[in-house]
Amino acid sequence: MPGDRTTAADLSYLAPDSTVLRRFTAPGASVNTGRYETHRVTVRDGRATDEAFDVDVHGFTLARHRSAVTDFTDPEQVQRIYRSEVTDLVQELLGADAVVSRGGVLRRSADPGSSGSQPQAGLVHCDYAPEGAPRAAAAAYAEAFPDGPGYRRAVATSTWRVFSPPPQDWPLALCDFRSVADTDGLPNTLYFVDELPADPFGPVDGLEPVTHGSEFHRNPDHRWWYFPGMDSDEVLFFKFHDSDRSRAWRVPHSAFHDPAAGATGPRHSIEFRTFAYWH
Repeated sequence: MPGDRTTAADLSYLAPDSTVLRRFTAPGASVNTGRYETHRVTVRDGRATDEAFDVDVHGFTLARHRSAVTDFTDPEQVQRIYRSEVTDLVQELLGADAVVSRGGVLRRSADPGSSGSQPQAGLVHCDYAPEGAPRAAAAAYAEAFPDGPGYRRAVATSTWRVFSPPPQDWPLALCDFRSVADTDGLPNTLYFVDELPADPFGPVDGLEPVTHGSEFHRNPDHRWWYFPGMDSDEVLFFKFHDSDRSRAWRVPHSAFHDPAAGATGPRHSIEFRTFAYWH
């Protein structure tokens, strides 16, 4: 029957007693207060279902998009070509009045430093937390449109593309918004400091947080999807935050290792973050 193809994935959730989440980054060093546990979960194959994935219902969708970029590891091409391609695509997919790019990150599942990339993101997380997303949206709008008319709705998104050949050894798992409780998630707050604190759980008076992401404890109701064998003309488009809570407004996600894929090379991907606005 459609929708019955699944794989088993080991996902890293917050440990139950890990409730104070802070990351301190100092020159040459960092510390994170979170503790994590691995849980085996079922991930459903999004290609093997009749379900039509809607970004305002599920929180994500798979879209076709051919890029003019010939080398995603070339920063000049990414800046000159891909930046505007992504903002145009987001505007088309969402119907927003304006879209602001927040830049991209390359990720590679093996030897990431060889191409200026980061490792795969292997924790269950969302890049913006409800505690900080409205402020980040307002700051991005003020920077891009200092004389703008303001906005009534803001959406933070990711456009995620694999540019290494399929299949992927570390695909991306997406949590169906309909299975995520409003109370799920804890803010993981980033601080830039001159030196690491002696007690990272101690007072943070006087420190200004840089950003807030969310990390998640295990919820057995979470329903996970993935799209195996992605090619370079496909993108996963999903939400980090939507100020309109009548729609799907966030998607926890995580990379996971898929030994069944039979991949012969490391996954190499680019994720581009944006804010979209409606006047």
